[in-house]
Amino acid sequence: MNVMKSSLRHRSSVAAALLPLIVATVVCGVSSSCSKNKQLVTDAVTERDSMPVMTTLDVTSFISDSGIIRYKIVASEWQMFDRRKPPFWAFEKGLYAEKFDTLHNVEARIKADTAYYYTDTEVWTLIGNVHIESTRGETFDTQLMNWNQKTHRVYSDHYIRIVQPERIIEGKGFDSNDQMTEYVIDSIQGIFYVDESEEDSTQNDNKQDTTWTTSIGDSSSR
Repeated sequence: MNVMKSSLRHRSSVAAALLPLIVATVVCGVSSSCSKNKQLVTDAVTERDSMPVMTTLDVTSFISDSGIIRYKIVASEWQMFDRRKPPFWAFEKGLYAEKFDTLHNVEARIKADTAYYYTDTEVWTLIGNVHIESTRGETFDTQLMNWNQKTHRVYSDHYIRIVQPERIIEGKGFDSNDQMTEYVIDSIQGIFYVDESEEDSTQNDNKQDTTWTTSIGDSSSR
């Protein structure tokens, strides 16, 4: 009888000793499971937020401002990321755009390999083989250009090549109105006249860091 009591006491003490370990193991298991579930939910939410809310293929769209159609957009693919911070539209398969004046005349034509439009700030970022044509017959080529629709400014800190009817201008740093008629080049790297005789006599003198300003009816440096 004493042996049985001793055995029972021994088993009770062993069980008492093991109980905290069992509880700890169960708690750790539950905690680990909850942590994994929470991580899975977080990953799912993050993945959802990183996905476009809309994808449209072969797009031709007209965008109005104050009830007036001001822009035409043509793209192979248009994705909207409205859950991203900041929210934006992506045109990663190329973009062609036209800007209209109030009479629906084309003020500028724009092409780029990739484009992003940030809806909160109304800023376009054009990337890769950016080509812009103005109504004055000038073309602008660069690898990066920003276009702020709120301030009506077009600007870049990259190399830019401007072809005018009478000359070609190369430089770095650019700021313009969005009609591409009044602009400043921060650092002129070369001015090449279409007339070869003029080019030979002037291009070397103009290869220097300077600022070039042009406006409607005025294409002279100052």
